Amino acid sequence: MTVPHELIVIFCTVPDDETAERLAKGLVESRLAACVKVISGVRSFYRWEGKIEVGSEVQMLIKTQRSRFEAIEEWIHEQHPYDVPELVALSACDVAEPYAKWAVEQTQ
Repeated sequence: MTVPHELIVIFCTVPDDETAERLAKGLVESRLAACVKVISGVRSFYRWEGKIEVGSEVQMLIKTQRSRFEAIEEWIHEQHPYDVPELVALSACDVAEPYAKWAVEQTQ
């Protein structure tokens, strides 16, 4: 379907459930996100300061309009405990019309 305001899903990891809940509530309350899914128990492998790290994290999936990305990026950088938080946005290619309408309404 054609969505009048392109929807995206932003991937963002945090260190624990408490941080995820605080950020998720803040994003939805401020209408930056229509919905945030929180997935606990994610294992991440990455290079940090020259060393391979393995850590347990919580994955957040943030659903919003593409036009809200910069505001979310700024908000996350102010609220997030990591020096370099993960913020990776993917376009939602196909979205059910009722969900797209609802998501747009929630982020205006």
